[in-house]
Amino acid sequence: MQETLNYINENKQRFVDELFELLRIPSISADPAYKDDVLKCADVCAAYLKDAGADNVEVCKTSGYPIVFGEKLIDENLPTVLVYGHYDVQPADPLELWTKPPFEPYIEKTELHPDGAIFARGSADDKGQFFMHLKAFEAMMKTNTLPCNVKFILEGEEEVGSVSLGDFVNENKEKLSCDCILISDTHIYSNEQPTVTTGLRGLSYVEVEVEGPNRDLHSGLYGGAVPNPIHVLSRMIAQLIDEDGRITIDGFYDNVEVVSDEERAEMNKLKDNPEEFKKSIGLNGVEGEKGYTTLERTSIRPTLDCNGIWGGYTGEGAKTVIPSKASAKISMRLVPYQTPEEITEKFTKHFEKIAPANVKVKITPHHGGMPYVLPTDTKEFRAAKNAMETAFGKEVLPYRGGGSIPITAMFEQVLGAKSVLMGFGLDSDAIHSPNEHYGLFNFYKGIESIPLFFENYTK
Repeated sequence: MQETLNYINENKQRFVDELFELLRIPSISADPAYKDDVLKCADVCAAYLKDAGADNVEVCKTSGYPIVFGEKLIDENLPTVLVYGHYDVQPADPLELWTKPPFEPYIEKTELHPDGAIFARGSADDKGQFFMHLKAFEAMMKTNTLPCNVKFILEGEEEVGSVSLGDFVNENKEKLSCDCILISDTHIYSNEQPTVTTGLRGLSYVEVEVEGPNRDLHSGLYGGAVPNPIHVLSRMIAQLIDEDGRITIDGFYDNVEVVSDEERAEMNKLKDNPEEFKKSIGLNGVEGEKGYTTLERTSIRPTLDCNGIWGGYTGEGAKTVIPSKASAKISMRLVPYQTPEEITEKFTKHFEKIAPANVKVKITPHHGGMPYVLPTDTKEFRAAKNAMETAFGKEVLPYRGGGSIPITAMFEQVLGAKSVLMGFGLDSDAIHSPNEHYGLFNFYKGIESIPLFFENYTK
């Protein structure tokens, strides 16, 4: 391992320079205007993979953006690790809130990153994180220390729901066959308290519409005599959560996992600090389901949130109308044993039930995803924990994340392999937001930890 670490230390600056090349490509999968950039990014990833020493590197066509594949098979008797990442990024809007242009990467020191952080769209989600794997692989290849077989799959549609990935995986089971999957698209609790993510919540996402009159009405002529869809929708949304922070949908909690007191005690070793939490997001108070800590509310408990609401006139100046329609987008984060199909159906029935008789309601399901848990008694978890403890020189704790990566459940179902969520970002890295950044310390710790994972897992 020392030889591998020496190679990493000798090439740190080059690794960052090459990452900058990748970050300059605006590979925004959600916007067709950036199609050529997304395709270019796939080609650049393939070139880096080939230069690092991978064989059979391909830019595989799909119904959407291509998937980059490569592998290094050294011995059929050794385990195979499949590394997953995504090269597409979120849109950078609103551009005016960025300190510098989002696709012109630069390094700046911050309070949390005294060694400096890389600022750019995609720096933490997920280019900076999957690039750690390419550079760790390169280091193992150049020092002849790769201990097992490795395969890479990099997709270009994660930020739009991994539309083509499921079909690709199902059609290429043999090509992608592996013993475990390694993903760096999550974060650690802090640089002082590193963690391995052992769980992610699932997702049910719906759009709702309330329709009242058959056209927008003059608020002077009709106000006070007809239902206002904005008012009705607002009242309906408000009814979905009670004063104790519990979701009121009939049967919503029927299949929720009951986490043991022992596991709750273990996760709360992470020193939940409400004051620090409030300060980090500019609030003077928090709320949530009664009887649970902030850590528990954001990881082991299901949630419901209104993500957007609109209706009527929202342009400049005034237009006195009662709108014909009002709409909202609602997401529900799910925990083990809940399914998106079950929760979407229960939401639909409940929302229709609480709607007043004088309006029409329409519910449109969007994407969803299953929750995922990696048990802490598995060899996959132990390999990750030991690797990070060696790299950080500190105890590493299990940590359940609040977000969703629906592909983890799909990978396990199709490939029969567990996913190890060994991410190195921080939740303050502003992913999906202006001024996204990724600490140099975290970037380098990831590159150091990955070869240790391969070594530990092989043993």
